[in-house]
Amino acid sequence: MTQMFYRLFKPTQVNLKDEVLSGLTVALALVPEAVAFSLIAGVSPLVGLYSAFIIGLITAIMGGRPGMISGATGAIAVVIVALVAQHGVEYLFAAVVLMGLIQVVVGVLKLGKLIRLVPHPVMFGFVNGLAIVIAMSQLDQFKFTTPDGAIEWMSGNPLYIMLGLVILTMAIIKYLPKLTTAVPSALVAILAVTLIVIFVGFDTRTVGDLASISGGLPEFHLPMVPLNLDTLMIILPYSAIMAGIGLIESLLTLTLIDEITETRGHGNKECIAQGVANVTTGFFGGMGGCAMIGQSLINVNAGGRSRISGIVASLGLLAFILFLSTYIEMVPMAALVGLMFMVAIGTFEWASLKVFRKVPAHDVFVMVVVTLITVLLHNLALAVLIGVVISALVFSWQNAKRIRARKYVDENGLKHYEMYGPLFFASAMAFGQKFDPINDPDEIIIDFQESRIVDHSGIDAIHKVTERYHKLGKTVYIRHLSSSSKVLLEKAETIINVNYTDDDPSFKIVFENRQKVSS
Repeated sequence: MTQMFYRLFKPTQVNLKDEVLSGLTVALALVPEAVAFSLIAGVSPLVGLYSAFIIGLITAIMGGRPGMISGATGAIAVVIVALVAQHGVEYLFAAVVLMGLIQVVVGVLKLGKLIRLVPHPVMFGFVNGLAIVIAMSQLDQFKFTTPDGAIEWMSGNPLYIMLGLVILTMAIIKYLPKLTTAVPSALVAILAVTLIVIFVGFDTRTVGDLASISGGLPEFHLPMVPLNLDTLMIILPYSAIMAGIGLIESLLTLTLIDEITETRGHGNKECIAQGVANVTTGFFGGMGGCAMIGQSLINVNAGGRSRISGIVASLGLLAFILFLSTYIEMVPMAALVGLMFMVAIGTFEWASLKVFRKVPAHDVFVMVVVTLITVLLHNLALAVLIGVVISALVFSWQNAKRIRARKYVDENGLKHYEMYGPLFFASAMAFGQKFDPINDPDEIIIDFQESRIVDHSGIDAIHKVTERYHKLGKTVYIRHLSSSSKVLLEKAETIINVNYTDDDPSFKIVFENRQKVSS
């Protein structure tokens, strides 16, 4: 334990002042987000606030990406709406515990590295879609509820005041760094706009208008649900979806922060940290969560690079709940809306708009599809999965067209097929069409020096080709088979038999009269 805290606070290149101030800025931005997500999920605002505190603190201490901020998120809130409505909040707490356990298992099995399978166009689409979602979510603050319950857009003075304060906030965030970087511009903007509203007396919406954030310390609470199979069947689908969404969003945020800071985080470590955090928050009456790209970017842009900023953000949020709720509730929503608009602008990959005519059309298609799914469905996990599937199918199709054969007959009358390109499920049919068993001589050689067998479909393709030659009493030999391809064939030796040429010293020649297979 002592070593862990030494590594946490040991002297580094970070600036302590920047870490503390960036953490406080993030804490202010966390308040309305946590409250809003709680209301979406149909639970008390304190549930979201406690989740943001617990998840943020644990992941800041033991996560795989220093400087990344985690807390209650909208992606998780949307999933749990039905669970809370149908079964109650206690089932939510149990589902969050199970969600965390699933995430820990993923981390222990070191499956976090699968994030490397996410192509760059998918990352672009994810980031751009999320930026649009962040911006669109702020538009709700320009609406109000009439006495009869209808929701209408602001107009007149309330709208002008709101717009003016939002623009002022954005201007301070953008231009203050040109004058000084001694303090985070976002924090200055929030404080300045808050003071203007208080002293001038503008009638505008504040954090307190959303809900009260006053409360005590979170208390340990065992989910009051029956411990039986029926309960497991109720919460398992929700837990699995939340775990998947949480890990995808967290690992993609980790990758993005890696690129910005030019450092490298640890995906599997982050999976375990997210799991431990969600298990803990489930036992303290929380709604679950994951990494927050918006708050993470606020932190990084304000100078937060180490674990200290994340710890300060979490402890600052707890201090707001315990001691400073009266003052935090005075913060105008316009200041936080302006901050989130700047986050959205900074999150959007504007460079992606310049590559539309410079990259393959399928990459542009994937980027657009992921962006649209993220914006329209607000389902980041689904958007990323669909993007990965489309990219994989395009990759398979392109490689399927690369299988080809150079054919010639040598001085001994043997016909050679020199294969090029991978042999796998997508290219198996094209592979079979390269051969002419009826017109070929009695012995042929298939040369795999520039090719390899990738999967069972490749083995089956070889089986079908050699079977056609075998029925005609002809023999097929294999040359220059790669070690990985040879392993695949050896595993399938009960089905097929391969004849290797004698000029491959690393391979044994088979003389049995079983069916012959080439690859």
